[in-house]
Amino acid sequence: MITFIIGGARSGKSAFALSEASGTKGKKAYIATAQALDEEMRQRIEKHKKERPAEWTTIEEPLEVSSLIKDIQKNYEVILIDCLTLWLSNLMLNNKDVEKEIGSFISALSPLASASRPGRQPSALFIVSNEVGMGIVPENEAARTFRDLAGTLNRKVAGISDEVYLVTAGIPIKIK
Repeated sequence: MITFIIGGARSGKSAFALSEASGTKGKKAYIATAQALDEEMRQRIEKHKKERPAEWTTIEEPLEVSSLIKDIQKNYEVILIDCLTLWLSNLMLNNKDVEKEIGSFISALSPLASASRPGRQPSALFIVSNEVGMGIVPENEAARTFRDLAGTLNRKVAGISDEVYLVTAGIPIKIK
């Protein structure tokens, strides 16, 4: 089962995802895509780590999320990925073929969707992402490219997810 949680910055989406995933039975893995490229980001990462219950195994992976999902899904019943937009920016900063990476990611997720696992209890996968397409059009090409790619990635993930939540002002709204 795939649950996709999307919302704006500081909307409460990560807290909601962690709460929902923590209530799911089984061995738990938290895939963190953030990189501590400066002191402020290092502090954010440390704060997130402290908020996580001890039952979670944290795996920091800024780039190879698709292969990691394939590798660990047999060992964990609950997987939380936080977050796709940081992963996307990591891919762009490392000059990866983003469209190919998105395709690989969707392929890695597809076997975990409930529809592809009839009669079997699926692993629970929770995915967090930022909604970046509801504001003004960015003024530069790189920011517009990021916004467009994030929109495509979010749309594809939502399309194969079993449940989708929009979190705004700390309030989760189920939209699928």
